[in-house]
Amino acid sequence: MAKFITHIGGQAVLGGLLMRSFGRYALALRTEDNSILVEHHSWYSLSKSKILQHTFIRGFPIMLETLINGVQALNRSAELTDTARSKHTFLQTVGSLMAAIFLAVLLFIFIPHIIAAAMELMGAGGTVDTLSFHIWDGAVKILLFLAYTLLIAFIPEIKTVLQYHGAEHKVIACYESGMTVNAANAKLCTRLHPRCGTSFILFVLFLAVCVHSVFVPLILFFPFSANPVIMHSVVILFKIVLIIPISAAAYELIRATAKRSSNPFLKFLSFPGLLMQFVTTKEPNTAQLEVAVIALKEVVGEEQKERFETVPYTVLNRRADSTTHI
Repeated sequence: MAKFITHIGGQAVLGGLLMRSFGRYALALRTEDNSILVEHHSWYSLSKSKILQHTFIRGFPIMLETLINGVQALNRSAELTDTARSKHTFLQTVGSLMAAIFLAVLLFIFIPHIIAAAMELMGAGGTVDTLSFHIWDGAVKILLFLAYTLLIAFIPEIKTVLQYHGAEHKVIACYESGMTVNAANAKLCTRLHPRCGTSFILFVLFLAVCVHSVFVPLILFFPFSANPVIMHSVVILFKIVLIIPISAAAYELIRATAKRSSNPFLKFLSFPGLLMQFVTTKEPNTAQLEVAVIALKEVVGEEQKERFETVPYTVLNRRADSTTHI
């Protein structure tokens, strides 16, 4: 059981993981020679404006900045763990980011909408202004998400990433429990965490059904609705725009479930996300937990670092082009 809730979060990458605390993050990786490297980075933020920090507004910019920083960290981890790999250029990073956005739109907006429209043509569902259409749309989204996560888990490299995802959760749980943070204690902790991005995605998918059911029929009063191709194209574009309020609401939900874990209603809402984490995380080994402990230690306050027990590692300072051995 957690004694306190932190603001710290993380993300698994190739050969390790990052841990973020406010405006910075530490990237910790285990290299081919079994040494552990750590880099410190500034967190690129889109929500520095006070307007973008308000409740029910902050969710979308935070989602975007998480994606941007995550892609940068993923590319950097590939460079550090593969000596034959050249440094990623800015254009390559932008290309990776655009490819991720395109894949998300394709899998979770375009394909579900087309399948729901096909159900209407086959008489198994209603028109786009009915609840049944959006239930089909939401069901396909969830099935695609489940299929995608289950299939990629069979790829050896992805399985390792999922193990580091589990290590991230276990180490944060160990830290929040008040225990001494080391690999042995972290192994005893749960790999399920209510603030996980898996729960966020599920909240987005469930909220999409509700929001689309209410707001999509409102735009069908316009003349373009007479042409089915134009109508569905406009509705798909409208759904892309609705990602902004949906992600904002999902962000507030995930924060509420993490802060008020004893609330029965919020516990019920968080249950599907926790259940899905049995798929999106895997049990890590001791070596992976050692990397996660180091990543977390590098972002906590100085007064908390005495709670950590780590194996030796090297901190790289890219700006000063120097190294520190610990």
